Amino acid sequence: MRLLLIEDHRDIAANISEFFEARGSTVDHEVDGDAGLRKALTGSYDAIVLDLMLPGTDGLSICRQLRQAGRTHVPVLMLTAKDLLEDKIEGFEAGADDYLVKPFSLAELEVRLKALVRRASMPHTARVLTVADLTFDLDTLEAQRGGEPVKLNPTTRRILMLLMQNSPRVVTRAELERELWGDNPPQGDYLRAHMHALRTAIDKNFPVKLLHTIHGTGYRLSADPPR
Repeated sequence: MRLLLIEDHRDIAANISEFFEARGSTVDHEVDGDAGLRKALTGSYDAIVLDLMLPGTDGLSICRQLRQAGRTHVPVLMLTAKDLLEDKIEGFEAGADDYLVKPFSLAELEVRLKALVRRASMPHTARVLTVADLTFDLDTLEAQRGGEPVKLNPTTRRILMLLMQNSPRVVTRAELERELWGDNPPQGDYLRAHMHALRTAIDKNFPVKLLHTIHGTGYRLSADPPR
């Protein structure tokens, strides 16, 4: 993997760099947000590991600017000491794909990054998925609802694809977690935060809601409300 690490804590950055470089990865490291953003916008990376609190431009702003600039295919994993669900939701809505709370295991960081990179590089078999007025082009990875573009990050894009491919069937939480994290789901209800971000992206500005929570089971994407 070629990684961009934007982290101002030099000991943490050194540990991450040494760990991944020993496993054959290339790690570019920046200690402040402004330099990190420039490198993220101009460089070619398999994934970005991004600290939330940085001198200069903070992690949330970096993530938003990357997505606004069209860098939607590069997974972003955010590092932070904040563990509240509201903080995680804010990170996912800014465009992050995963969220790891400090202190963390380097082995877990590796597993999560590999899963993100694998999902981002997976081939697609269908061209356009359609549910009601929501479309998702798997060639361009662009979603639209009612003709208006829908902003997605790689993780919410992957969830949307799975839900649309199975619509109107209910997709269980276990299926979604397996799709996102394989056999190593993270501790905590990260799926809930991703689903909140997806619901905001596809339903917030529309009277007909397509994403339905089936309590105790999973989620369903359909123009028809659950019975």
